[in-house]
Amino acid sequence: MKRFALLLWTVCLCSALFAQDMPDMWTKSGGNPTHPGLKWFTEAKFGLFIHWGLYSKLGGRWKDSSYYGSGEWIMNRAKAPAAEYAQVAKTFNPQGFDADEWATIAREAGVKYLVITAKHHEGFSMFDSKVTDFDIVKASPYGKDPMKALSRACRDNGIQFGFYYSQFLDWHEPNGGGNSWDFKTKDKDYQQYYRTKSIPQLRELLTNYGPLGLVWFDMPGGLTPEQTKRMIDSLRLLQPNCLFSSRVGHGLGDYRDFGDSEVPPVPIDGAWESIYTHNDSWGYIQHDLNFKSPEEIIHLLSNVASKGGNLMLNVGPDGDGKWPQYSINYLKATGKWLQQYGESIYGTTYGLIPAQPWGVTTSKPGKLFLHVWETPANRKLRIPGVDAKVKSIKILGTRQTLTFTQQPGETTVQLPVTLPDTRNTVLVMEYDGQQSDLSQLRTQTVSNQYKAAEIPAVWAVYNGAAKNKLFTWSHYFGDWKHDNCAYDMTAPEDALVFPLDIQDTGDYKVILDYACDQASATQQGVVTLNGQQLPFLTLFAGNYDTHQPLMFIHHAVGILHIDKPGKHNLTVKPVSGNKKELFRLRKIILQPVK
Repeated sequence: MKRFALLLWTVCLCSALFAQDMPDMWTKSGGNPTHPGLKWFTEAKFGLFIHWGLYSKLGGRWKDSSYYGSGEWIMNRAKAPAAEYAQVAKTFNPQGFDADEWATIAREAGVKYLVITAKHHEGFSMFDSKVTDFDIVKASPYGKDPMKALSRACRDNGIQFGFYYSQFLDWHEPNGGGNSWDFKTKDKDYQQYYRTKSIPQLRELLTNYGPLGLVWFDMPGGLTPEQTKRMIDSLRLLQPNCLFSSRVGHGLGDYRDFGDSEVPPVPIDGAWESIYTHNDSWGYIQHDLNFKSPEEIIHLLSNVASKGGNLMLNVGPDGDGKWPQYSINYLKATGKWLQQYGESIYGTTYGLIPAQPWGVTTSKPGKLFLHVWETPANRKLRIPGVDAKVKSIKILGTRQTLTFTQQPGETTVQLPVTLPDTRNTVLVMEYDGQQSDLSQLRTQTVSNQYKAAEIPAVWAVYNGAAKNKLFTWSHYFGDWKHDNCAYDMTAPEDALVFPLDIQDTGDYKVILDYACDQASATQQGVVTLNGQQLPFLTLFAGNYDTHQPLMFIHHAVGILHIDKPGKHNLTVKPVSGNKKELFRLRKIILQPVK
């Protein structure tokens, strides 16, 4: 939904640096913790985003060219003249749209709230607006307001309803933000645009469609903090219980939205949301068939919940109002999983035990939910750090009680020969007393009972000048990726120390996952553990700037032998004499040698 030229607008809203004092950098919610709407929002956990507009009719093609990435940006990418692009509305007649069908699929998928684009950057209003003639009622042969039917259908199905609204970008309007190929930027009057279209349309949305759960703003610009606050205050008078997303700008939203396709590496305080699209585009592209599988959606949902947030997954209907069949099938499959395991998602807080080789955890008072993504080879599931008195461990949604042993500092569960769901079987551990919050414990478990241990660089202890920050990039236009990487390691004292709890003796192959540009290639580094040294030279992976993706390689640097289980420190550092940063390390991988 973004393009590189506008990235700076969203960095302050959706990203944060992640330095040595890791937990402190990620505790600001940036929201309004007293807002009455946050109760339902923080309990919902799973939302559905829908991008639908004139771009859906185009399906990723303008004239003779096909576009990949974010289909809703096709007008901008093709630099289509506003008057010519507006002609698309004359053929936009989504007779396949069925509000009840949409809401039913959403309910069966297990989503608790739905947000749809009322107006995206193209400027076309998908509702009956008295402010403009460029809307679906007056400019298209469809001639009806689909938002009336959809808002009603969502409420009939127990789903909170909300609108997306691009408050600043509007490529159709001379005074709207973004369109510089038709309208000269120096001639724009952004205040006039807000007065005559943006704010009046927001008032329409908050007045004519019943109680809204939220308004999902996007692309702030053209307003000072004071002007933004005045706008918000005036809108709140219409619906005090309606939430406003953080992309309204200037830190004035009620909850925090991270960048597109971004999940924070550690639990975050306050109400927040992670947004992903089901394939590579937000708006419909006919030739984009790279859909996330049910397993990927389930893992994404449980991972976001394990950090304490909501997942809002996007679907892009086509110009006829039909969803891609893969989206229907895979969302319904996710809903079936939630029918059995939904207690481990809805109404939970972040997991008190950090991610393990087998999966992640979520929490409720007196309960810890264990999301088992990968089964250990010996069927013994180790849960480190359990200091409360464990009463029982069961497969969630069944009466099947599992055998466990509790020792100081850890509990081990004996898993059955087969688990009900190889994608994610959830166990529920019920306990008495108080369980310590170990969610940001740096020590990472390594065991030869799993294919590999992948340990993000954010969990290391940073020394010297070594720092960690979020790098944002994409392969396709707008298909954003986010990676926290260690950087600025030039001298031996700029070391990363990974505290490990290694469960099994044996040999482990060490693989470094990093990005490295030409200037940093062929520099010396070393991995050390218990006196063992693995020297290496960095390898060129690819150059990175705002127009190049961050390219990562897996560099196997050698074998380490563990002759005694227990706590060990693995260190990665440059060798003396380097003049450039060693690399940008994303994670280390310890692979048991079989």
